[in-house]
Amino acid sequence: MEHEHELVRKPLPNARFEIRECLEKQFEVNRFFYQFVGRHWNWNDKLSWSDKQWQDYAETPNRRTWIAYVDNSPAGYFELSKNSDNIVELDYFGLTERFVGKGYGGGFLSLAIEAAWQWNAHRVQVNTCSKDHPGALKNYQARGFRLYKTVTDTPN
Repeated sequence: MEHEHELVRKPLPNARFEIRECLEKQFEVNRFFYQFVGRHWNWNDKLSWSDKQWQDYAETPNRRTWIAYVDNSPAGYFELSKNSDNIVELDYFGLTERFVGKGYGGGFLSLAIEAAWQWNAHRVQVNTCSKDHPGALKNYQARGFRLYKTVTDTPN
């Protein structure tokens, strides 16, 4: 997404949904939500990481993490990272299983994209793959993202 005005916001289904940024970086939080949200989508590339690898990844100034709550219960999370060109990437985004399919995805993604633009982004981007929710790409495109590149893995 090249410009903030390209964001097609979707409202949340109720006012009991909120996000809060984790201002005190704690790699254990990132690891917990990666596992909690990602276990339903086979996110497994970081499951074998050591504490040191998680700390190096999560506790850097160029990474920020938000947790979503519905009725004060954890409902999902997202992580943003920013490179030296002020390109902000939505690295991880997802809802916990209990909150999937209840109409929160589009509104939650809208909040994540707004947070990315508020971080002085030159551009906001996201990568998705077959290990994400089957509706992820459709949701990203509905919010204003455009397909940039498609990569297909070939069997060895």
